[in-house]
Amino acid sequence: MRDSAPRAVTAICQALQEQIEHGLLQAGHKLPGERTLSEVFATTRITLREALVQLEARGLVYREERRGWFISPPRLCYDLNARSHFHAMVRAQGREPFTELLSAQALPASAVVCDHLGLPPLSRVFRLCRRRRIDGRLVLYVEHHLNPAYFPGVLEHDLSQPLTELYARQYGIEYGQVRFEVAPTALGADAAAALKVSAGSPGLRILRANYDRQGRLIDCDLEFWRHDAITVVATHGDKS
Repeated sequence: MRDSAPRAVTAICQALQEQIEHGLLQAGHKLPGERTLSEVFATTRITLREALVQLEARGLVYREERRGWFISPPRLCYDLNARSHFHAMVRAQGREPFTELLSAQALPASAVVCDHLGLPPLSRVFRLCRRRRIDGRLVLYVEHHLNPAYFPGVLEHDLSQPLTELYARQYGIEYGQVRFEVAPTALGADAAAALKVSAGSPGLRILRANYDRQGRLIDCDLEFWRHDAITVVATHGDKS
């Protein structure tokens, strides 16, 4: 494949996409190393890398630092209308969830968090940092910011469990209204390190401002997803 680089990139993309669509390269399958692939396609590693980056942008492959390239699994359907939590949402779609607590502490809230929680400047919040997997693959880094007025002693509990269940069981609090903000982003250092990707990798940022059934603004979440991990959907209006 000793042709001009653009044509070579297109040919590599088409060849790998065809293998993926026909099931010869299955979800989670690790691709051979870049050197091996460049030999297979008789091209340079620079050209090969450009093709892989294009396939990554399409959500067909993904990479992990120091591990290599893999075939992307199907995207999870993230329904903004569903009153569910991560573990329930993932299991409902026949997948296996896992949550790992990275840190939990009380600290001054950032300006962004104060704004979204309606708190005065220099307020303290409980911040929980967690990362989450679907079928063993790292897909989500999330920072939960809790108003301590509603969750005294929360840091003493098992914080790898769904917060929805913890809130209901320990504090008698259930979620009511939720406000979402969804935007593409470049993953910052914390999110990238947690997800084992390079800083600046494409991602999806979802901010959730959560109210309880009494209309109190109780917490907000900053979710940073791998860009190829989810499809966000919402339904509006009557079914009739």
